Amino acid sequence: MLMIRLARMGARKQPYYRVVVIEKERARNGRSLEVVGTYNPRTSPASVDVKRERIDYWVSKGAKMSDRVSKIMNLLVPASTGSVA
Repeated sequence: MLMIRLARMGARKQPYYRVVVIEKERARNGRSLEVVGTYNPRTSPASVDVKRERIDYWVSKGAKMSDRVSKIMNLLVPASTGSVA
């Protein structure tokens, strides 16, 4: 099963995250199929850069979003007219 979830990057106590498409059984920072965005919670406000069309593509292929990625995407929905399934 494919998941769209966060992979932690950055130095100790200075995290930023990549939004990745990965097999559910793989490790958090394991080899991913595709990097579809970034998320930096350390900026004010938190910066999010995602490829919405690629996320929609992977969701149409059966990928599930993690809880955190779903919350991040819901914050972005008012910014555009598209919706995420």
